[in-house]
Amino acid sequence: MAMMLSRDRKPAPAPAAASARGKLGTFAGTRQRDAFGPAGRTPLEELSVPHTERTSRPRRAAVAAPSVAVLGCVLLAACTKPAPVEDTDRNRPVVSAVVPHRSSVDNQLDFTGTISARYDLPIGIEGEGGRISAVLVEAGEHVHQGQVLARLDPAVVQAQVSSLEASLEEARANAELAQADYRRAEAVGPAGALSKEETERRRSVAATAAAKVKVAEAQLAEARGRLARMEVKAPSDGVVLTRRAEIGQSAMAGGDPLFRLAKNGDVELRGQVAEQDMPHLKIGQRVSVHVTGVSRSFEGKIWQIGAIIDPQTRLGTVRVALVPDPDLRPGAFARAILSVDHNDQIVVPQTAVLSDNAGSYVFVLDAQNKVVRKPITVQGTGANGVIVGSGLTGEESVVAVAGAFLREGETVRRAPDSAVAPAGAATVKGT
Repeated sequence: MAMMLSRDRKPAPAPAAASARGKLGTFAGTRQRDAFGPAGRTPLEELSVPHTERTSRPRRAAVAAPSVAVLGCVLLAACTKPAPVEDTDRNRPVVSAVVPHRSSVDNQLDFTGTISARYDLPIGIEGEGGRISAVLVEAGEHVHQGQVLARLDPAVVQAQVSSLEASLEEARANAELAQADYRRAEAVGPAGALSKEETERRRSVAATAAAKVKVAEAQLAEARGRLARMEVKAPSDGVVLTRRAEIGQSAMAGGDPLFRLAKNGDVELRGQVAEQDMPHLKIGQRVSVHVTGVSRSFEGKIWQIGAIIDPQTRLGTVRVALVPDPDLRPGAFARAILSVDHNDQIVVPQTAVLSDNAGSYVFVLDAQNKVVRKPITVQGTGANGVIVGSGLTGEESVVAVAGAFLREGETVRRAPDSAVAPAGAATVKGT
């Protein structure tokens, strides 16, 4: 009996061993699984398990893990998918559009130049020259014809004049004496008191003496002329532009001018005009001249157009007569503007014109309010906007502002304040 009981008790340690292994798995975690395998078996016990059972368990786990991950992503995407956005007018950009019309465009031509005296007279020494002893005018003064501007030292010439005056008196006295002798010879000649030869000799002496008087008179006149040229005088009425004469300065004939005089004070604009613009100029055209630093403009007329074009610069000359004014100083830089012709052109706002590598263009709206690109050619600019040479008919709805933020083909909404562009007169400027 005791033997039987002992045999019955012999298998009892199995549950205790299993409990111990459970506790060891709970306590050791990963180390227990690594030591006893997936089911808690020992390596020897694991070898007794069929091969198909050992290999199917990890494969099922590997297949099931990705499936669960995919399913989780699908469920997450389904929960976070945004609601569809409705394509309504409220979501479209709002733009301002204008309908341009043909406006009267004043085509203008402008050019630049300098203010100059219309007749610039250089004044220098006419005679032999000398040392300046007096300067009587300053630059900017109005002078009259014959007015003395400066004087040279006349001492030497004055002495020559005095000497020639004495020589002339002597010649006249000798001429009178010779003429008296000749008259007496003629008186006594018929009586035989003097021979014919003596009479002819006295006539010759009288004639020679008279000739010497004329020579002396001529020499005196020349000397007096040289004395008069010791004074530098104004050749006409006008304004003194420059004064380079200084007291004590030696002035010689052929040297630099001592004065420059604007005849009658007349001034003009001498401008340079591009070759292609020369045919638009006509004698008598009115010109508005703007001088640098002067707020007001000056009116003038074209009085001379150059006959040639400079082959180097391809520019022609034009001269515009101006009314004398203290603000029109010779040498000042000026810009002239004149109207060439008038015609009707399409004018759009400057903000509507865009450009890229393909050229200038505008965005217009079609009947469905879709943005359409329209290439244009720009003819010029004016006070009311840009003058369009070609590309528009004047009936389109042109996007006025913010065109750079739009895309071709995009649908937009018109702003409530969109209106027709003003059709007032515009001005286009040339070169």
